[in-house]
Amino acid sequence: MLDLTKLARQMQGISQHLTVEAAASRQRLERAQHLLTLAQKSQADLVNLQEKWRDRLGFAAAAPIESLSTAIDLPTPPAVHTIIATDGSQIAPSHHEIAYCYLINVGRVVLHYGQSLYPLLDSLPEVFYRSEDLYISRQWGIRPEEWMGYRRTASEASVLAELAASWINRPSQVTSRQGNGNRKSEIPSSIPDPKSPIPALAMVDGSLIYWFLEQLPGEARDHILPPILEAWDVLRDMGIPIMGYLSASRSSEALNFLRLPACPHPVPDCMTHCPGQFDRAPCQVFDPLRDTALWASQLQPGQRSPLWRSSARILELYGAHQIYFCYVHVGTEIARVEVPAWVAENPEKLDVSLSLILAQVQKGYGYPVALAEAHNQAVVRGGDRARFFALLEQQMIKAGLRNVGTSYKEARKRGSIA
Repeated sequence: MLDLTKLARQMQGISQHLTVEAAASRQRLERAQHLLTLAQKSQADLVNLQEKWRDRLGFAAAAPIESLSTAIDLPTPPAVHTIIATDGSQIAPSHHEIAYCYLINVGRVVLHYGQSLYPLLDSLPEVFYRSEDLYISRQWGIRPEEWMGYRRTASEASVLAELAASWINRPSQVTSRQGNGNRKSEIPSSIPDPKSPIPALAMVDGSLIYWFLEQLPGEARDHILPPILEAWDVLRDMGIPIMGYLSASRSSEALNFLRLPACPHPVPDCMTHCPGQFDRAPCQVFDPLRDTALWASQLQPGQRSPLWRSSARILELYGAHQIYFCYVHVGTEIARVEVPAWVAENPEKLDVSLSLILAQVQKGYGYPVALAEAHNQAVVRGGDRARFFALLEQQMIKAGLRNVGTSYKEARKRGSIA
C-alpha cells in the first residue's frame, strides 16, 4: 500500500528539479535550432560526409531525404477510405499458475468510412502450451516471457496482412439493413466496386524498426523477422501502405544528424577522435533533447517534416523494406510515423496516407481511433485472465488430472489478512 503522507514530502524536490530541467531544455532546443539552420545551408555536403564516414560514427544518425526546411501541409483525407489496424496483448507464462502456458491475443479492427459496410472489431486469441513453443527460446538464452513478446510482434504483422487480403477480396454484395432484419442486398449500392481503388491504410502501434532483433542470435531472429517481412510483401503487392505510429517518441535519430555540423574535428571519425565517449562527445550538445521537441518548433498543425531514412543496423536485414520516417504535427502532439521504402517512394500515396492518420487522430481525440480500438480489443483484463484459467482448469479436471490449482504463494498473495 502506498503511503501518500510520506510521498508528499518528496514532491517539492521533484517540482524544483523539473523547473531547473525546463530551463536547461530550452537552452538545448536553442542550440538544436541553430544547428538546424547551419545544416540547411550545407545539407548536401553533410549528407555526403555522413555517407562516407557512417562506419566510423559512434551514433545512429538518420539521413534527410528532403530539404531540412520542409514543412508540407497534408491534404484533406478522401471521404471514402478504409483503415486496418492490429495490436496485441498476452498472458505471460507463470510456474505459479495451474498450467505453464501463455496466450497471445491480437486485436483486429477494420473501419470503413463513406461506405455501407459494417466495421470489424474483434480479437484473435492463440494459446501456446507445447514444449517446442514454451522452451524453444532457452537454447538462445531468451526467457519465455521475452520470446512471447517477440512472437506477438510477428503475429500482429501476419494478422494485419490477413485482414488486408480479406478486404481486397471482399464479395461484391453489400450487407444492408432493411425492415426489421438483415439480408444481402442485390440492388447496386452507392459504394464503389470492390475492385476499385478505395484508399486503404494499414496501421500498427509503435515502430517498424524492431531494435530488439539486433540482440538476438541469427537463428532466433529467423523465427521472428521473416514472417513480418512476408506480411509486408503481401501489403505491398496489394498496394496498401503500412505505417507505424509512435506517440511520445523518444527517438533522436534526426537530431543526431545535427551532430555532424557540431563536430569540432575535420572529419566525423568518432572511433579515432572520441573513442569510448560517444555519449559525452563534444558534438553532443543537446542530449537528452528528442526529435519531437525540435519539430514542435518547426511545424504547424497538419504539417509534416522532411522525410528521413533510418540508419539502424538491423535494417540491413530488411531487404526492400528499408524504413523511412517523418514527424507529423497532429494537433495534440508531434507524432513519429514510420513507413517502408515502397511507401516513401510514392509521395502522393505517402501524403494521402498521412492525411488519413491525421483524420484518425482527430476522430480519436488525440490518438488514432483505430489503434485505440485495436488495443481495447486485444487487452487482457483481470477478469479475462481469471476466466481463461478457470476454463483451463475445467478442461484439466475433465481430462482426469488431479491436484489442479495455483501455487500456495500465488493463492496467498491474492488474499490479505489486513
